[in-house]
Amino acid sequence: MHTKFPAALVLALGMSLTAPGYGAEPAADKKPPPAKATAPETPQRTGGEKNGNQRRPLPPAPAETLAQQEENLLPRVVFQSLVGEIALQRGNIGIGLEAWSDLARRTRDPKVLARAVEVATLTRQYPLALELSRLWLEVEPDSTRARQAQSSLLVMTNRLEELAPQIAALLKRDPEHIANNLLNLNRLLARHQDKKAVQRLVDQLADSYDDLPEAHYAMAEAATNAGDEMRALAELEKALLLRPDWEAAALARAQLQIRHAKTSAIAGLEDFTGRNPAAGDARLALARLLIGEKRYGEARQHFDRLLKDNPENPEVIYSVALLALQQGDTKTGREQMEKLLDGKFPDQSTVHFYLGLLDQEEKKPDAAIAHFQQVTSGNQYLGARTRAAQILLQQGKTEEARALLRDTQGGSASERAQLTLIEAQLLRDAGQIGEAYNVLIKALAVQPDNTDLLYDAALTAERNGHPERLEQHLQHLLKLQPDHAHALNALGYSWADRNVRLAEAFDLISRALALLPDDPFITDSLGWAQYRLGRLEEARATLERAYRNRADPEIAAHLGEVLWQLGRKEEAQQMLTEALRQNPGNDVLAAIIKKLQF
Repeated sequence: MHTKFPAALVLALGMSLTAPGYGAEPAADKKPPPAKATAPETPQRTGGEKNGNQRRPLPPAPAETLAQQEENLLPRVVFQSLVGEIALQRGNIGIGLEAWSDLARRTRDPKVLARAVEVATLTRQYPLALELSRLWLEVEPDSTRARQAQSSLLVMTNRLEELAPQIAALLKRDPEHIANNLLNLNRLLARHQDKKAVQRLVDQLADSYDDLPEAHYAMAEAATNAGDEMRALAELEKALLLRPDWEAAALARAQLQIRHAKTSAIAGLEDFTGRNPAAGDARLALARLLIGEKRYGEARQHFDRLLKDNPENPEVIYSVALLALQQGDTKTGREQMEKLLDGKFPDQSTVHFYLGLLDQEEKKPDAAIAHFQQVTSGNQYLGARTRAAQILLQQGKTEEARALLRDTQGGSASERAQLTLIEAQLLRDAGQIGEAYNVLIKALAVQPDNTDLLYDAALTAERNGHPERLEQHLQHLLKLQPDHAHALNALGYSWADRNVRLAEAFDLISRALALLPDDPFITDSLGWAQYRLGRLEEARATLERAYRNRADPEIAAHLGEVLWQLGRKEEAQQMLTEALRQNPGNDVLAAIIKKLQF
């Protein structure tokens, strides 16, 4: 005897009890098919028959009723669907998939087919999912959901050639949402790697809707993704002709124009915002472009309008604050930044960083430190901790400054090395050269091949009176990175300055200059090596070129000495005196003037 399952359970499983061919009720205008004829039984006589009359044949067994068909199907459907779901929950993907796909083929029930397609897709059995989706559409040809499922599968399997009729049918069936559906075309096809093929497909689909701006926007987006920027611009212009107030299209056009001519982007946005004054995003983009072109006054006008229209918009407030600070309007900058602390601006750390800078400039060290210590993440984190440490050092609190840096969390080996370099610089600034070198050596014990640590340790060792350690660190560095221009220059200059291994020094510095031909300090090193080699005129020309590029006091000292040795003493005296006036208290200039005794 079959047990009848409650209807609620069947509904919960999401299945129909009227699958075609399995207990389905006939259409209202059709009669049930006649029962199949059966052969009559052979008449039998019994002892009770009278007058030779025979009994009439027994009637045929009645056909199975629809209710009985339904009752016979239901346990099988429920059982197999439960088997499939339990298998999937337990990770038996093969059993679960087989149960659902077999049930879908046998029942041809749309809801069963939908679940089978879903299971096959989730388990990445795309060929099977496609087969089942085709069966689903065969059973339910007008199902939008079935067509959407098949379209997604065709995208996943890179079968764009089959997509066009499917998507075209979907677009045609949903005229009420045609605009949004056109705009979603590129998102649907985003996973396909052949962007030119995607562009051709979008063009084919959108061409039928030439009177809709969204169709041209979709074609522009596809063209942009395919690298066809001129076509994209043309389609955006068509979209704006059909819908002149469409801000998204105006912004997309500006983004393309920026790549080739910022002036065109600015002109386009100025025209658009002039005709659409309330277009806040376009105005914001325009203001930022104007800042990039250093047209600060015009940018400020647009930001003022934005702030008037959006007084509580944190993005606008932040932009206004930055522009004010850039223009030297610290009062407005501070007011707007402090307003962000009370609002919902997500990057509070950056706000505290800028307020710390303002306090530092206004000689409010304690307030600056308080802000810098509230920078807890982001690009400004290390900078804020460094500045706080520098303020502590200026206050004579060297150990507190070092402790602050040591407590700073370096998320990566690179950041930890950066913190070490900062601490070493603070110690050098405090005159503690030996301790700075010790800090670097401890860090190198952990990261022996870090080129930044090796370079800093080399220069610190030389400042501490150990040129042999400079050579050791730089030679190690150059084994790791033979084309490290600054290491080549530092080693070559050290030899030239000490008047040793001059030919090798000249070669190293020449290699460095070939790597960085416009570097004034490497050019200075080359001139100094030429001077040590006795090539005075070459040295003068090289050093003059370096000094033209960078009026650095050390370059001035070298050039002055060469001019003096060439007998151009008055010229040397004038140049060195002027350099000292511009760099009062410079030790290098003071030393050369003392050496030349003028």
